[in-house]
Amino acid sequence: MSTHLPTTDVRDPASRARTDRMRAALLAADFTADGLLELLGAPAYAALARSETVPALRATRGGSPLETLVRLFLLQRPVARARAEAALPVADCLADGWLAEDGAEVRARVDVRPYGGPEGQDWWVVSDLGCAVGGAGGIRGAGQVDRSELVLGVGGASTTLAGITVPTPAGRALDLGTGSGIQALHASRHATHVTATDLNPRALRIAALTLALSGAAPAELREGSLFEPVGEETYDLIVSNPPFVISPGARLTYRDGGMGGDDLCRTLVQQAAAHLNDGGYCQLLANWQHVEGEEWTDRVRSWVPRGCDAWVVQREVQDITQYAELWLRDAGDHRTSPEEYAARYDAWLDEFEARGTKAVGFGWITLRKSGADEPSITVEEWPHPVEQPLGETVVGHFARQDYLRRTDDAALLAGHFRLAGEVVQEQVGLPGAEDPEHVVLRQHRGMRRATKVDTVGAGFAGVCDGSLPAGRILDAIAQLMGEDPVLLRDRTPAAIRMLVEQGFLEPVGTEG
Repeated sequence: MSTHLPTTDVRDPASRARTDRMRAALLAADFTADGLLELLGAPAYAALARSETVPALRATRGGSPLETLVRLFLLQRPVARARAEAALPVADCLADGWLAEDGAEVRARVDVRPYGGPEGQDWWVVSDLGCAVGGAGGIRGAGQVDRSELVLGVGGASTTLAGITVPTPAGRALDLGTGSGIQALHASRHATHVTATDLNPRALRIAALTLALSGAAPAELREGSLFEPVGEETYDLIVSNPPFVISPGARLTYRDGGMGGDDLCRTLVQQAAAHLNDGGYCQLLANWQHVEGEEWTDRVRSWVPRGCDAWVVQREVQDITQYAELWLRDAGDHRTSPEEYAARYDAWLDEFEARGTKAVGFGWITLRKSGADEPSITVEEWPHPVEQPLGETVVGHFARQDYLRRTDDAALLAGHFRLAGEVVQEQVGLPGAEDPEHVVLRQHRGMRRATKVDTVGAGFAGVCDGSLPAGRILDAIAQLMGEDPVLLRDRTPAAIRMLVEQGFLEPVGTEG
């Protein structure tokens, strides 16, 4: 297999026209996310995501253009040139290097995978052969490309980051560590100018292909590590799916950061503030160490730079053996000799032992440059299902922090609130009991949180429709319960703040 990449150049009108004709052919054949699902069916489609190709091969035994494209680009099987001619402008694809010719057959030089955009866009993500799904082991392996230079396609981490990214318009956006270009592609929807960086020059070339084939505006591409390629430039949005894996050494550029422990993620977070415009966001995925004698929350909280609000969500924790095994499999080390595998496993455990690491956390970090003297820093664990996309939820979280920061208790009681949409109340207790043991409010949108409340909290939330100030609602509850309204007003603001902070209640009117 060749290591060469396609040579599409958006600055060349002829090359751009050939790419446009290729994109038109992909659309005409319905080589899209929806088209694939309809052709393959859900079981074969899901099997393909697990790097199992037999069901997809069985589903593409006909001669339609869509079946041909699936075999070429997804299954990476050679097809007869005559058959390819019915699906693609083969001469254009050969000229730009999307395809290579082997006698009477043609084969793909890169993986081209349909990807559905958030507003139903038909996009395509380019990656190295065998690296679209399932890690570097991939469908057919990575050919002759040096494994340290591999460029992977879209995985769960990529879609997670895209889903949590704030959708607010931005003048300048930075995709740091762009890989196949998927975050730059998303950023192109709402940013006037997109810069994409990567330490791996192959990644920059593949990101350019992803953008060009998807019909997006080209990004400014720069080679280098972390913020080095952008100097002192500032942005309204920074996104990064960095090489966050905590590993002994830096064997694979796409995943290993080359710094000790979680230093790469810490460095990225700490340096981000200097590259954010006022009000700008930095959003990234990260791993962090759980170290003996230290709370992980304190560890990550110490990373947050001055002048930034932060929201850190730990989504998963793995003990060091689970973590090492995951990434040993990712690198294909489980297919080496038992002695070599054991030696590499030992190296991972030696690294963790030297650092006092007992587990590794994975999650999301969002910074917003607020300039606040008393920044809002929320560090929490939330391993439960959420509703993606979460970009608007992230915006709402920081808006609520602003509201709570500027609103004292007197203003809070004068404020008006509305119960958020799709919040339900659950009463928990023994069957037949006269009163519930406790009441739970549960969200069915966004973070899908659940929180216990007392009778007052449940009654307060239930009547919040924005029409009455909080203080008057509490006075009415006090009268119903026979309580002193002054005492109730004194002890309830903390509960209201909690319900606002977690998104159960929304401020309305001039206070919102």
